[in-house]
Amino acid sequence: MKAIRWPIGQLILLLNFIFSPRSPKRAEAEQAKIDDKTQTLSLYQLPSCPFCVKVRRTMKREGLKIELRNISGKNDFQQELIREGGKRKVPCLRIEKADGQVQWLYESNDVVAHLQTLTKAA
Repeated sequence: MKAIRWPIGQLILLLNFIFSPRSPKRAEAEQAKIDDKTQTLSLYQLPSCPFCVKVRRTMKREGLKIELRNISGKNDFQQELIREGGKRKVPCLRIEKADGQVQWLYESNDVVAHLQTLTKAA
């Protein structure tokens, strides 16, 4: 299975690189306001996952700066995702709310919708 996934993943990354969306141009104050809203967000992802690419493209298209946490390799992000989020599934957006509560969004469509509401509210 890995022999099939690896070339497909590389093709996804290449196409994403070639057809990468542009970030919007905003006034500094407006961008700072949006950046402030995204400070408490983290995206758990895998680089060549097509659903993760979809979310990252939305982030770029909307001009959002969100910490990316790659769950592959030797790091603690995968264990953190399983321990705190409940399952190893990506993309997963970790949303830390003002009251300290943490929400985990797992579906790419839900994550994209949430990210788009951040920029529309600004």
